[in-house]
Amino acid sequence: MAENETIELKDNERQKCEVWTRVMGYHRPVQSFNIGKKGEFQERVCFTEQRADAHGEIARPCCGR
Repeated sequence: MAENETIELKDNERQKCEVWTRVMGYHRPVQSFNIGKKGEFQERVCFTEQRADAHGEIARPCCGR
């Protein structure tokens, strides 16, 4: 494979990724959440102390969303 060659997958070749998160002290798959908890998960944001301190607020959405 050439150094700058990229691999592209067709949609039918992809595998669904299962996302887990910590809720109420234990880990659960997001897929099993009810509609309200899924909405709450989508609204979550991630931050680092350094970025939050520099901006005075949470700086970016979680997981690139």
